[in-house]
Amino acid sequence: MHLPDRLRDQLKKPLGVLIKESQTTKENILKNISPKSFVICVGDATTEKMLRFGVTPSLQIVDGLEKRSKREIPSSVVKTALSCKNPAAEISDESIDIIKKAFRSLPPIRITVLGEEDLLVLPVCVFAPENSVVLYGQPNEGLVVVNVTQEIRNKAQSIMDSMS
Repeated sequence: MHLPDRLRDQLKKPLGVLIKESQTTKENILKNISPKSFVICVGDATTEKMLRFGVTPSLQIVDGLEKRSKREIPSSVVKTALSCKNPAAEISDESIDIIKKAFRSLPPIRITVLGEEDLLVLPVCVFAPENSVVLYGQPNEGLVVVNVTQEIRNKAQSIMDSMS
């Protein structure tokens, strides 16, 4: 699935609560997450931020890059390590299959993406287990916290259906 230009503006709108960069503290993030949530981080900076706050996400999806620059993520305990290929501005069938596999695996799980992970927020929202919270970065704005509901699943699926 390739991202058409007509959908780019729609994806600039956060799917959930946007915490401004200057207010992205552990306390502000955790007050938006239930203690029993399955926490999913999409993106290197988001994953790193949560690990530095002492929170190990149940699922981490990273590509080793931030704004096209290479970066290292602090190591964390990972019980399941998966990888997939996902080109920029696309959602590959392989990445969807790996995301589904991750949700059947023992957490904490890390998916390392060869390519770009940005759009994988969409299939993650569609296939995430009940009581999931997805965290991802909104470039130059802050951190988005998405409590996965049926409404969010439908919206993410609708965007994916609009991709060719």
